[in-house]
Amino acid sequence: MKWFGLAVLSLPTILLFLAMTVLFLATPHIAADLRPTDGQLLWINDIYGFMMAGLLVAMGTVGDRIGRRKVLMFGAVAFGVASAFAAFTESASALIAARAVMGIGAAAVMPSTLSLISNMFTDARERATAIGVWAASISVGVAIGPLVGGLVLESFWWGAALLIGVPVMALVVVAAPFAVPEYRNAEAGRPDVASVLMSMAALLPIVYGVKELAKAGVTPTAVVTILAGLAFGVAFVRRQLRLEQPLLDVRLFANKVFSGALAVFLLGAIALGGVYLLFTQYLQLVAGLSPLESGLWILPAALALVAVSTLSPIWARRVQPAYVVAGGLLVSAIGYLVMTQVGSVAGLPMLITGFYILYPGIAPTMALTTNLVIGSAPPEKAGAASAVNTTASDLGVSLGVAILGSVGAAVYGSQVSTSFTDALTSGDEALIARARDAFTDGLNVASGAAAVLALGAAALSLTLLRAKRHKEALVNA
Repeated sequence: MKWFGLAVLSLPTILLFLAMTVLFLATPHIAADLRPTDGQLLWINDIYGFMMAGLLVAMGTVGDRIGRRKVLMFGAVAFGVASAFAAFTESASALIAARAVMGIGAAAVMPSTLSLISNMFTDARERATAIGVWAASISVGVAIGPLVGGLVLESFWWGAALLIGVPVMALVVVAAPFAVPEYRNAEAGRPDVASVLMSMAALLPIVYGVKELAKAGVTPTAVVTILAGLAFGVAFVRRQLRLEQPLLDVRLFANKVFSGALAVFLLGAIALGGVYLLFTQYLQLVAGLSPLESGLWILPAALALVAVSTLSPIWARRVQPAYVVAGGLLVSAIGYLVMTQVGSVAGLPMLITGFYILYPGIAPTMALTTNLVIGSAPPEKAGAASAVNTTASDLGVSLGVAILGSVGAAVYGSQVSTSFTDALTSGDEALIARARDAFTDGLNVASGAAAVLALGAAALSLTLLRAKRHKEALVNA
């Protein structure tokens, strides 16, 4: 029964990360239908991940207090209802709001899945296998999002891509009471509301400021919002150090393996998240492929990602995880560098080649960091470590969309004053060609930035994660 329970918990894990990328291919359709501003279009893609990341730790604490299965089911209901609302919304603002609620539901589901798996599997080897399946579910969700989106968009409208979550979450609500045992820690502390608000007040202004910085340069608005976010971040850390039962035990970050593994994954996810969005838009808006054709082009890379994710723990039993992770990141950096050479006219072969190199290259990082993070934390802090690990994965993809997406938009805006969507629908062939060239230049610059991030992550892996005991922690976690 517990393996059936693992399947029940893996389904929403796949779905929640699929939901991060499924709209990438739908973005041009949303832009044409709802006519959002460039800023609204970015928020449609990244508000989900930010809400999810900002509330994960708080939801994990709530689950410890009232029951992890209860929180899981609450999140499933919230996610399913918000997905249905988002699918039929008729305005960009309403879609952003619905995606935010989806993020809240996802924040309730994600920590519950991993913590419940830890409770269900008491044997160390079975638990390691189960956590490996859970981590692979994340890779599957990220990988198949664009393909699923392409298949759906080929026959239906863009909202149908969001409806996928409704039957999956309905299945979770029905099956969880029978397949997943409840767990509640009566001694767990109450969530500190002030800490939750302070964490959000730190995150969102910084992201907004980075967007403004990439789009308009150094402006008073960008500087003030970034400084305000940093100030709230400092206040958040100081509050956690004072609390007897903090929302987030920031002392965990004193462990260099814990903080190093999170930093490596965060940098890799930022690089992938932003380029992934620009890549899928290029396939449709510049290369002129249909959503289904775009998804089919992505499929081989997605299969390679899953294969490498599955093999990475096996390799890490023979070679130090630091080397496996760093090697994968170096491969991905090569892929990003290939994508800096993409041209707007004959660029599709170069684009696909670069993507097929970089995408499997990120797999070792995705597959190994969860065990490194949990294995490097004290056993009594495993729950907090799991929540922080999940937060980093969500936040990385969302920051990638925000930062590298804004970089691409800034490069485009420096060359063409008309929005990309308006340019493509203008009927002016000269303007369309200029807009496609400008978009490609933005992709090139963003890919170069992603290569730098990947190389930095590889250097961190070799510096902070290289030790024999880390290998043992990975195998025995």
